[in-house]
Amino acid sequence: MGKIAVVYWSGTGNTETMANAVLEGAKGKGADAVLFTSAEFDVSMMDAYDAVAFGCPAMGDEVLEESEFEPMFSSCESKLSGKKIALFGSYGWGDGEWMREWETNCKQAGAVLACESVICNEMPDDEGIQSCRTLGEMLAG
Repeated sequence: MGKIAVVYWSGTGNTETMANAVLEGAKGKGADAVLFTSAEFDVSMMDAYDAVAFGCPAMGDEVLEESEFEPMFSSCESKLSGKKIALFGSYGWGDGEWMREWETNCKQAGAVLACESVICNEMPDDEGIQSCRTLGEMLAG
């Protein structure tokens, strides 16, 4: 099953709720999964995990959170080549442009996206929670 890191930043709790559902899905598939905030994770930890789920909401003009998450993620980009990852996050406006750009950047860095990314408008509903669990399962599978 492997070791999975679920790394997220959340300002309102929406993306944290999503991260917990991703963790639940991965553990449900038997993975050794661990939850980290973006402040607790860095590039030196990437090699310790077989797969990583990254979660960040859309901020400002549909960008990743810039003070904590984006610097951590940028430092991890050098370790994305060949790494199985999944992306998730919440938004309150726009159409998901931040996620499409994030996916493109990850693919250009050589990451292997395990499944379709999950985005939820504001607080995830039951369908959003299930999509996050499925994301965790796909990452573990």
